[in-house]
Amino acid sequence: MGQMGFYFDQTACIGCKTCQVACRDKNALYNVGEIFRRVETVEVGTFPSVRYYGASISCNHCERPACVANCPSGAMYKDEDEGVVLHDDGMCIGCETCVSACPYGEPVYLEDEGIVRKCDSCVMLRKKGENPACVAACPMRALDFGDLEDLKQKYGTDLVSDFNGLPDSSQTTPSLLVKARDAALQGA
Repeated sequence: MGQMGFYFDQTACIGCKTCQVACRDKNALYNVGEIFRRVETVEVGTFPSVRYYGASISCNHCERPACVANCPSGAMYKDEDEGVVLHDDGMCIGCETCVSACPYGEPVYLEDEGIVRKCDSCVMLRKKGENPACVAACPMRALDFGDLEDLKQKYGTDLVSDFNGLPDSSQTTPSLLVKARDAALQGA
């Protein structure tokens, strides 16, 4: 198996945040600020030519994850079989170095637990043959998860990993394929 990652169809996303709620529920994230997938509305342009689009953002399970490279305890690691970035809660010392290192702002410090956690692509659900909670919940089917090469074959070759509102993909090589809206690509 190659590198696993997310596909996001920005042209289909309506910004409803159902994926965000499903992720919070599945991961029992009930405190304010604890969130592994967030949906943001990004505005581009200037009045009177303003445009906006939704961006559903989670861990991108990067090829070269900054969180893994900077974790002093080895709690953040890359799964060799699927290429996803996982976290060992038992090894985490709660230093938040991974939080600072990730250009996407994805690992989250859980104050009640004193450790950092993050999206694990719902690895336990996937082992049972199910989709990640965010993918299963999306009413517009704007999200998918799988082997990047399979996702490219399924969704086409016009997919990007860079758009306005995200850091430059050359930093970490995210495992993210996006069917972007035109507004999201202006100046990207």
